[in-house]
Amino acid sequence: MIEKTLGQVLDETAAKYPNNDALVYLDGPRYTYKEFKEIVDKVAKGLIKLGVKKGDHVAVWAYNVPEWVILQFATAKIGAVLVTVNTYYKSAELEYLLKQSDTKVLFLVDKFKDVNYVETLYKVIPEIKKEEKSANFPYFEYAVFMGKGDYPGLLNFQDIIDMGKEVSNEELYEIQNSLDCHDVVNMQYTSGTTGFPKGVMLTHYNIVNNAYWVGKYLDLSSNDKLCIPVPFFHCFGCVLSTLNCVVHGATMVPIEIFDAEKVLQAVDKEKCTALHGVPTMFVRELNHPDFDKYDLSSLRTGIMAGAPCPIEVMKRVMEDMHAKEMTIAYGLTEASPVITMTKRDDPLEKRVETVGKPIPHVEVKIVEPGTLKELPPNTPGELIARGYNIMKGYYKMEEATAKTIENGWLHTKDLAMMDNDGYIYILGRVDDMIIRGGENVYPREIEEFLYRHPKIKEVQVVGVPHPEYGEEVAAFIQLKEGEEATEEEIKEFCRQNIARYKVPKYIFFTNEWPMTASGKIQKFKLREIAKEKLGRK
Repeated sequence: MIEKTLGQVLDETAAKYPNNDALVYLDGPRYTYKEFKEIVDKVAKGLIKLGVKKGDHVAVWAYNVPEWVILQFATAKIGAVLVTVNTYYKSAELEYLLKQSDTKVLFLVDKFKDVNYVETLYKVIPEIKKEEKSANFPYFEYAVFMGKGDYPGLLNFQDIIDMGKEVSNEELYEIQNSLDCHDVVNMQYTSGTTGFPKGVMLTHYNIVNNAYWVGKYLDLSSNDKLCIPVPFFHCFGCVLSTLNCVVHGATMVPIEIFDAEKVLQAVDKEKCTALHGVPTMFVRELNHPDFDKYDLSSLRTGIMAGAPCPIEVMKRVMEDMHAKEMTIAYGLTEASPVITMTKRDDPLEKRVETVGKPIPHVEVKIVEPGTLKELPPNTPGELIARGYNIMKGYYKMEEATAKTIENGWLHTKDLAMMDNDGYIYILGRVDDMIIRGGENVYPREIEEFLYRHPKIKEVQVVGVPHPEYGEEVAAFIQLKEGEEATEEEIKEFCRQNIARYKVPKYIFFTNEWPMTASGKIQKFKLREIAKEKLGRK
């Protein structure tokens, strides 16, 4: 096991491979490990000058821009906690996260898809424009814009770099050397069945070691280049991708916003040897009309995760994309994230039907749901895990932490089965979580939001099969007596306030519910009704 901080890992890799490419973007910039360490140190010193101290929370709300990766290591070097913000968040979600996380500084870009980030921030904290302190956000002090342009009340990323000139290397190293690998370094928000997102606290030790073992499974080294189209704000992006590369001295080749052709271009131009993605991304890459124009023969390995992988997709990835050693990983944010993983030489059927076996130093049991009672092989139950990778807990949510971690065992809420050879099969979920294109969607969160609509009396949200995203969100709605509403009206209400991937694709109005004898609504019957209405299997 590695007992080092992210800062120590970066410094050692930069000393070992100073002239190797560290971070490469198709349209620039391009940093060697020596240059990457230098820019990280400059930003770390700028954060010190800004007043960011050990334990302070620094949030990043952006797609895969270079500054994101720089901040990942700069915050870690001074003991700050990086709070990752989902790029699809809108005002209600941003407000909740900034408050609940006690964020001190927010770094942001101008916009992403249909969300103007700067305007959203002004809406949430209007005092920023006047450079006044907000009573609603007692911890919040600064917002920093990453990009070209100036906005009232916002600092610019270049300002942080310039401020760093006033801080000595000695001061930075003194702070860096005072840190402990068991300190929290990263906080990611995951929605829960309660409907309230929870801040998952991960330590240097958690994520450095998870990145190390996942890289070992991929046989990643300083000879490899990893194309990263998955978002940095997920563990898939910032642990299995960026940190994984830095731990093993490989090159990061990120895609700022997923685009199938840009992925193909990056692999071709940079001769990438590894590629990550959720199955939906691989499907889009394989089906791109110009797929045959690109040379992907450099590909060797990578990770497909986030949703089940159809066997035909895996076959084409291995043959048409030349990634013969493609792997499948399973886990969750609370486990830093990987719990189990297939090996590069596992048979094809094991790589699509299973999620492999537990990675080293991680224990897995299949138990009766909600208990620690172990079940025999080939018996479905809840998957629980224990090891170095389990989170420190949910931020300021002791009760939720206690419900999730029992005697060191993390309850995943996933239904699984272990065969006689130790391979794990994921069968479904103990609760009703929906996985849409690799994004976790919790029905309870959407239901609680929809109850805010003045016309809605009762709502139930379920997942229905979808050919591209795996699952889509469907909402069954009963309106209050005398009220009328259209599908579009409900969707627009959602679009204005919650992330796009959570907005129900299908709205069904109803006046009656399938009920149990005890009066509970039967969600599995609603799923069947939805599938029947949509003609889905």
